Amino acid sequence: MYRLIPLLSGLLFGLGMAVSGMTDPVNVINFLDFSGNWDPSLAFVMGGAIAVFMPSYFLVIKQRKRALDGEEVCLPTNSVIDKKLLAGASLFGLGWGVSGICPGPALASAFYGNLSIYLFILAMIFGSLMAKKTLQ
Repeated sequence: MYRLIPLLSGLLFGLGMAVSGMTDPVNVINFLDFSGNWDPSLAFVMGGAIAVFMPSYFLVIKQRKRALDGEEVCLPTNSVIDKKLLAGASLFGLGWGVSGICPGPALASAFYGNLSIYLFILAMIFGSLMAKKTLQ
């Protein structure tokens, strides 16, 4: 049962992204285009998600020492903002801005059969493997 919870959560996330239109790169690019055809709908989607998640986080999740399946909750302890973090965040943001595709919605978009989404997912997997290799 506990193994189904992450799957169901991911499916619900993907459905939310699809219903809100955030799996369409045009919507994301229009959100980032302040001087042109700016579309604030992504801000409303993010704001709605934060409004739903925040109370759950502070009242339930943050208080827990163990996950629902009994595993210990492991939170990152490193709070240092270094060059690697800034470079990685910049690269992520640049890729998101240029392509209009974010990893979560890209996976949700895979069901549409768009070839560019598959190429993005392959590049994302390759980049993740390269990052993991360089960190070892």
